Amino acid sequence: MPRRLAEPPRPAACYALTVPGLEQIAAQEIQESLSAEIKRIGPGLIVFRPPQVSRDVLALRTVEDVFLLLWGTDRLTYRAEDLDLIQRWTAKEPNWPEALRTLRQIRPRPKGRPTVHLVTQMRGEHGYRRADAAKAFAKGLAGKLPESWWLVDENADYEIWLTIAGKSAVCGLRLSDRTMRHREYKQEHLPASLRPVVAAAMVRLARIPYHGSLLDPMCGAGTILAERLSVQRRALVLGGDIDHTALLAAKANLKSVGPAFLARWDARRLPIRDACIDRIACNPPFGIQLGDPFEIADLYRAVVREMDRVLVAEGKAVLLVSDVSALEQAARLVHWKPMARVRVRLLGQPSYITVWSKGTSA
Repeated sequence: MPRRLAEPPRPAACYALTVPGLEQIAAQEIQESLSAEIKRIGPGLIVFRPPQVSRDVLALRTVEDVFLLLWGTDRLTYRAEDLDLIQRWTAKEPNWPEALRTLRQIRPRPKGRPTVHLVTQMRGEHGYRRADAAKAFAKGLAGKLPESWWLVDENADYEIWLTIAGKSAVCGLRLSDRTMRHREYKQEHLPASLRPVVAAAMVRLARIPYHGSLLDPMCGAGTILAERLSVQRRALVLGGDIDHTALLAAKANLKSVGPAFLARWDARRLPIRDACIDRIACNPPFGIQLGDPFEIADLYRAVVREMDRVLVAEGKAVLLVSDVSALEQAARLVHWKPMARVRVRLLGQPSYITVWSKGTSA
């Protein structure tokens, strides 16, 4: 009988964390950028299997953290017996030598004695405390990590996470670091500044042509423009704000990612000629930021009218708002067609990324 050839080992699985609501956008980026198979999507979570785990996972824009999946389950019981399962799965399920080899390929070896931090997160009501889960997690890790690694409470070189949500749990070795979530370009911050992962999702939803222009007429700290330049350094981006302090922050943040045209202006009266902008992506002020929610409808009408003026025929606008009804009323006045709506939670309240298309010229 001929010998059967051994099957090649399956590529390792990973999971990514994102802002709840952005899962489908992130999954699409993971598929397109990594040629990965999407295994599972949950609130703020995407489990995927790339052909190989490489530093390419760190280039994803619409996720805030990426982990090598050590184990996962949907079979928690909410009872104290889960603690025995957590300890056993942590000790038995992962191929620890292979996991550590993968980590060393992704993350540079630290200088001096490596440090590691164990992170335990828990959402939902369970018959045990987060501290109990953390203790079971630590017991399962006993003897699995190199003896040279030093356990610390913060600022560690490496992190191993246990995340429990209801009856589900995932355990992972963190491949990313804080710069994936916070971005290295983000040197200056403003109150209520847009999270980079949300800005990246808005840029992705805009589907900007390679040679197309992007305008953010209320650019704040420049996060949306920075996300566009991060994927295409020589892209044509324009931004402005009525607040001089915001423009200084945007200039500082964009310095490291690429050239941008910035100006101080009122978004209700843009110094831009008609029908010359391909895409607009913008995070207008929320009602709570203005102090008077009744002002928002007037502001949206004026801003959307001006956006419509500068957009090319069939151009698109991606706008993040909390008062979606006020935006819809403004959009109807200029006959914009709604294309998509994504619900996220920002500033402690439900918010919506909305996508609109301008009609053709008469």
